[in-house]
Amino acid sequence: MSNKIEMVSDEQALVGEGPVWDTSSQTLFWTDIQGGRFFNFNPSTKTNTVIHNGVNTGGLAVNESGGLILGTWEGVQLWNSADDYRWLHKDSFEGREIKTNDVTSSPDGGFIVGTGHLDSCSVFKFNPNGTVDIIDEGLELCNGMGFSPDCRTFYSTDSPKHEIYKWDHDPVSGQFSNKTIFKKIPDDWGIPDGMTVDSEGYVWAAIWYGGMIVRLDPDGKEERRINFPAKQTSSAMFGGKDLNELYVTTAKFGTGLNETTGWEPSGYDMDAHRGGELYRVKIDIQGKPEFHTKFKTS
Repeated sequence: MSNKIEMVSDEQALVGEGPVWDTSSQTLFWTDIQGGRFFNFNPSTKTNTVIHNGVNTGGLAVNESGGLILGTWEGVQLWNSADDYRWLHKDSFEGREIKTNDVTSSPDGGFIVGTGHLDSCSVFKFNPNGTVDIIDEGLELCNGMGFSPDCRTFYSTDSPKHEIYKWDHDPVSGQFSNKTIFKKIPDDWGIPDGMTVDSEGYVWAAIWYGGMIVRLDPDGKEERRINFPAKQTSSAMFGGKDLNELYVTTAKFGTGLNETTGWEPSGYDMDAHRGGELYRVKIDIQGKPEFHTKFKTS
């Protein structure tokens, strides 16, 4: 299957991540975690705007009553502008640091945060009523998360372990249970990073070091893959008027530094192009709208 891949923005992002399609504005929000920036890409004008510079944002969500919810390295905030924001949860919760690496929004309007760069990472759910649930903990690096179309399945990722997990999710109570391994990513692929779930319930997982997005069926079997001209593919999100355009973030991190993480697959070409660009590819499958968070603005 042939796919036309477009490079739509070259921001030289150190770690491009967190793409979220806003159906209202028909634009894409995305972040540069390590670079401390987040952006808005407008496909109608083909422009990518730096929304803010100076905050390390692992991911964000569009808030139903206004603004954005940001998961940052310092905690979770309701953000309207660089001069208009407030912290919802800062620094830590019950001794667990809130240093965000990836996020998703939940069907009931909550904000799910996976932490990273710590000795022991956690998955939190921040609820609009101010309470916090700990979904998972003791992980090495929390990453890609998402829900099935019927909201009865939740997915999460631990990148260094090469594991994508599958959970039962009760859409009425909001409870998560029965964590199992959905897919063990082969070492020679790379490591699983961000993800999205399409309207048919298939998972699209970005494979860092593999330069690809892999589509996995509900049983974890590979259905297809799309290769990109950047090895450090970091996340994916459906966008466009018909939600049939896949936006893919990549990461420049390590370029020219000969840095290693110890996670590179055997035979990995350290001189290969790593990334930093935002890509788009039109496909024959539709995504689904992301949930909005439901935090009060005042």
